[in-house]
Amino acid sequence: MKKFISILGSTGSIGRNTLKIIDRKKKLFTPFIFSANKNYKEICRQIKIYKPIYFLINNELICEKIRKKFPKTKTTVINNLEKIKTKKKSDITISAIPGIKGLKPTIYLIKLSKKILIANKEAIICGWHLINKEAKKNKTKIIPIDSEHFSIMNLLKNHNVQDINKVYLTASGGPFLNYKFSQLKNIGPQKALKHPKWKMGKKISIDSATLMNKILELIEAQRLFNLPTQKLDIIIHPESLVHAIIDFKNGLKKFVYHEPTMIIPIVNAIFDGNIKIENFLKIKKNYPKIKNLTFKNVDKKVFPIIRLSNHINEYDGTGIIINSANEVLVEHFLRKKIPFLGIQKIILDILKDKNYKKYAIRKPSNLNTINIVDTWAKNTTIKKIERYYGKHN
Repeated sequence: MKKFISILGSTGSIGRNTLKIIDRKKKLFTPFIFSANKNYKEICRQIKIYKPIYFLINNELICEKIRKKFPKTKTTVINNLEKIKTKKKSDITISAIPGIKGLKPTIYLIKLSKKILIANKEAIICGWHLINKEAKKNKTKIIPIDSEHFSIMNLLKNHNVQDINKVYLTASGGPFLNYKFSQLKNIGPQKALKHPKWKMGKKISIDSATLMNKILELIEAQRLFNLPTQKLDIIIHPESLVHAIIDFKNGLKKFVYHEPTMIIPIVNAIFDGNIKIENFLKIKKNYPKIKNLTFKNVDKKVFPIIRLSNHINEYDGTGIIINSANEVLVEHFLRKKIPFLGIQKIILDILKDKNYKKYAIRKPSNLNTINIVDTWAKNTTIKKIERYYGKHN
């Protein structure tokens, strides 16, 4: 019997990797609910090839354009999730809409899904309480598919938090691992987007270059696995082959090792590990030799944003503020409106703002509160950008 599969963010890198998996096993899946924003060309391609039952398009202009392009398609093109009228549940839903804007659709799809594979760290950081509550209510299984958290989940099987000394999230170091701090002053978007190991979207590529992705992943791991911050740490691993390490109190250290591709965690999450990866990925024999693994501590001079790790558990809303400020800063950096080092400078400045505590102490118990904190953080970030770097259109 075919499984219904949905993809929130079907035109992004996670979405496209999922479609590659579907391509190899077409007889096993029925495309159910796809969603995208404004990639017109790719949306057209997906409607033609995959014919999902519903296609949610958030951009009004693109949505109307698609409706005119496909007046007789079997796919129902919608601009609002509430227009989905079905009693069927998605067997597997991939949640891969980047940023906090992925939170609301993720929560909505939980009640329409048996299993959510979540790759949206921002949704977990800002709204894990709501996601977890809705998942328990609807008996929906939540599986993280970021390689680090998928690895931690597997390493923690049959273990309690009390068994652990430390959980290490590995970081490749991105494109500036061997740079000196002085070399980062004139870095532009083009250089920052060139990740040495992973092919990713623009936002996550910049986060990898600043190491902000690891700060966000620390918060995500804390939420997902109920881990205290003192049991979490970041370690540099340039080969990107080991994705998480756990140091157990019994003296054993365990890690998950796989090639640097998101296909592996996605495939294992979709098929519950009961599949041969060779069906989806060409594996080079003896590649690479395990003896070539290297690990080292983070250089805090090159990656000053690592100082944020001392703040992530400061208040209930701190994670939302860090995430929201970073979203605005990355967008401005990509538009060449602020320098590369401006990202960490302004985030650290926001945590010293006179109104920071007023918003950070708010518990993210509902979407309205999350939106209030998110809005304050984004508005404050823009004000500080204007203060330091001038107004921009």
